[in-house]
Amino acid sequence: MIISERFPRYTAYDPLVPVWCLTPNSKGSFHRFFDTSPVSPSGRYVAVLQMPQEERLPQPGEQAVIALIDLHTGTERPIAATCGWEPQLGANLNWGTSDEKLYYNDVEPGEWEPYCVELNPLTGAKRRLEGGIYRISPDGKSIISACMKRMRRTQYGYGVMVPDDRVPRNFGFSEDDGLYVTDTETGKRRLLVSIKEVFDRAQPAIDRQLYAHGECYGFHCKFNPQGDRLIFTMRWFHTEEEQPWNMLMKHNLKFWVITMKPDGSDIHVAVGPEQWDKGGHHINWYPDGRTLSMNLCLDGDRKLKLVRAGYDGSGLSTIIEGIPGSGHPTVHPNGRHILTDAYEQEHVAYGDGTVPLRLIDLKGGSERAIIRIPVGNPGTKTTSALRVDPHPAWAPDNRHVIFNGFVDGTRRVFLADLGGVIRE
Repeated sequence: MIISERFPRYTAYDPLVPVWCLTPNSKGSFHRFFDTSPVSPSGRYVAVLQMPQEERLPQPGEQAVIALIDLHTGTERPIAATCGWEPQLGANLNWGTSDEKLYYNDVEPGEWEPYCVELNPLTGAKRRLEGGIYRISPDGKSIISACMKRMRRTQYGYGVMVPDDRVPRNFGFSEDDGLYVTDTETGKRRLLVSIKEVFDRAQPAIDRQLYAHGECYGFHCKFNPQGDRLIFTMRWFHTEEEQPWNMLMKHNLKFWVITMKPDGSDIHVAVGPEQWDKGGHHINWYPDGRTLSMNLCLDGDRKLKLVRAGYDGSGLSTIIEGIPGSGHPTVHPNGRHILTDAYEQEHVAYGDGTVPLRLIDLKGGSERAIIRIPVGNPGTKTTSALRVDPHPAWAPDNRHVIFNGFVDGTRRVFLADLGGVIRE
């Protein structure tokens, strides 16, 4: 990877690896999430979102800027504006199979129906696709997402802002909401699997009677690296509130981690409420595409561990003993390392608004805090949805990592070279 000398080095707290700030001259910048690379397939460009302000949640119709960073030249330029964003995952920027295809969410004020944009960031050519985007398949042919409008029912920060009266509710087992798929060639979207179908068909079977009188919504979804299986998470609650919003902050939601084939068949419960109720967060695929990793409390002691499970829920076990889970973990393709961060309030954080990027050596049974980055920011006094999570994400070369921080009074995006600390 070529990294321009124009990017200033980040040296605070003496990082163990080289780190550069990619957004030294702009404000409110952040990349999407820990499970997608903001680096283009060639390794030359980085796509980020830039918030118009950092003090409050966006209003419907409020625009953010999508910017393209050229790692070779050290330059940054705006390439699009979007109203389809929130402050955690932005506009869900996903690269396609080449540097000429970048996908993101948008919404037209007045229409208030999220759609996906396919943008050639090098020419500016655009194409509108039906439905929103959460993740694109490895082959670039399919886009999956839950309903971007409904996400705010369970948690702020991840979907698309529309007026409250345009956000539907799911009573009982919805037959017209669930996991959607868009064909990138035709631009057409369809409902791949409804929430009712998941409850009807999942194995092991879900006790429908327990959940018949609440509301259930889709949330995260992601393909495995091979593109032959995907994750779909669902969240359930029961409330007497006239209009429920951000229920994760008010109730103990029930969570399901569902896996299935890309055609919606072979539906399994990998992790259900009986296990998640003990505490857990942030699932991802192992490189093998058959195993899941996540933070999970196995014993009811509220101690997060790094845990693995088969796509069908089999083999639930601790990945490594004596090293706690935190943040947003990913297993490196070499199978030896796990990279994760931490929330500001997790016990592995430093208690001063800074958090570690933790590199865990599974073979050696050890960990190192390779980078310490500030994330504390004034916006969290308004809502936790304005927190800054590093969300460390591997570049396509599986050597470099992109992550977020809050430095010099604003959100910024950073690049680290882990080549010197990763060993086969």
